[in-house]
Amino acid sequence: MNLIQQIRIKAIDTGAVIVLPEASEERNLRAANFVLENRIAELVLLGNETLINRNALHWNLQHIHKATIIDPSNNPRKQELAELFMEIRAGKGLGMEQALALVEDPLYLAPLLIKSGMADGEVAGAINATGDVLRPAFQIVKTKPGVKSVSGAFIMLLKDKQYGENGIMVFADCAVNPDPGAHELAEIAVASAATARDIAGIEPRVAMLSFSTKGSAQHEKVDRVRKATDLARIMAPDLHIDGEMQADAAIVQAIGKSKAPGSRVAGMANVLVFPSLESGNIAYKLVQRLAGAEAIGPVLQGMAAPINDLSRGCSVDDIINLIAITVNQVNAEKISKTYNKQTLIEV
Repeated sequence: MNLIQQIRIKAIDTGAVIVLPEASEERNLRAANFVLENRIAELVLLGNETLINRNALHWNLQHIHKATIIDPSNNPRKQELAELFMEIRAGKGLGMEQALALVEDPLYLAPLLIKSGMADGEVAGAINATGDVLRPAFQIVKTKPGVKSVSGAFIMLLKDKQYGENGIMVFADCAVNPDPGAHELAEIAVASAATARDIAGIEPRVAMLSFSTKGSAQHEKVDRVRKATDLARIMAPDLHIDGEMQADAAIVQAIGKSKAPGSRVAGMANVLVFPSLESGNIAYKLVQRLAGAEAIGPVLQGMAAPINDLSRGCSVDDIINLIAITVNQVNAEKISKTYNKQTLIEV
């Protein structure tokens, strides 16, 4: 059983509610039908109900009736959600007229449904640009308490099983932050470790990448990675993390032992944190194309609720997989909150 199958199976019958703002589109509707048929998630579909049902009938999608369908332009909770939006954006000059208009936009309605408790997560982006998906999410759902940066990780499935964890690795940030500072890099490292554990099912060993290994070069960009490593260790003292480290020292055992002797990460890293978006994005695409790796994602990290963005060239399977990943994120968050409450009670 491969990782994708494991992720899908892990999501079954967990009761997570995922909202799809682009539900009238064919790939989304076909993915929704599969998800509902296989009980991967409960779905809220945003769009014209007549059109959705007509398309479902045309494409012989027999399980769409199991979803909750909300027409943004004819939503009985429109006033209530507009008031919630105004409350969230208090001090930003949002008036009722503008709020009512934005609530009719599926990309704004989706995060409002999450904020109001009607949904747990969102998957969008098949027909909308990343900025259009994330802007409402940042305004309404926002980031986790204490977290300043959102990042995008890819789970890389390599054909060569000697790297990472039997060929499984996590690369970040490959999608969001162009030039992260030391604190942002530290947050990306901790969030990526959680993605490795919660989604990829591996125990993270995090390498903070640079063009230097343990002082082999001196530069302000190297200093930033060193500081980020120290901050990440403070944020997550139980995490196996090391840096600064060159890529070969991070993933090749012989080189890791030579360049960073005594490191618990060098040569064995399964989570790679890149110093910039350009390096991370270039690296994942090169590995995907030259090494024939499968790239799953991006998985957005740091949001207060799971909201994930698709590529506009995505397939039906891509949407199904990202819905399943989002469900696993929802469930991991619920487990974490339950654990934290129990810890507080015990204390």
